Amino acid sequence: MTSIKPFSAMDLFDINNINLDVLTENYQAAYYLDYLSRWPSLFFKTIDSDGAPSGYMIGKAEGKGTDWHGHVTAVTVAEDHRRLGLGRLLVNELERVTDEVYKGYFLDLFVRVSNDLAISMYKNFGFSVYRRVVGYYYDEKKSEDAYDMRKPLKRDTKRESVRENGESFRVSPREVVF
Repeated sequence: MTSIKPFSAMDLFDINNINLDVLTENYQAAYYLDYLSRWPSLFFKTIDSDGAPSGYMIGKAEGKGTDWHGHVTAVTVAEDHRRLGLGRLLVNELERVTDEVYKGYFLDLFVRVSNDLAISMYKNFGFSVYRRVVGYYYDEKKSEDAYDMRKPLKRDTKRESVRENGESFRVSPREVVF
């Protein structure tokens, strides 16, 4: 049985089985600790029946007015626990806390336009493409666009956080401000 638990600083020593994977973005310890100190209720993990971490969610709350929302900074599941619904469980928990505690209007995340598997998964979770951010992922060798994907929450009664044909609505990274 899998359960969701708050993430603690000590958990950084126990997530190697999750982070040592090509699909998982790794950060320096200070990055994790910053999120943990600023948004502790939006940073949590799943644990398996043996008590070992099987996935985690790093989230934050940001924005003003109707742009107030929860953001998926990172969600990852250990390779041997994938395709069991843990990603959905983690996203649902972020949605619940953003909705009930933070009273956000929507959830959002950024995903590479080339990551068809993740895009399909997020669409299956109820997200849609709000806009395409040109050159969002950049290094000296190449750049890649990202989709800003959003899922409206209860507070967005007018569904202003979603739009039709978001894939064709292009913005620069400078225009992504909350």
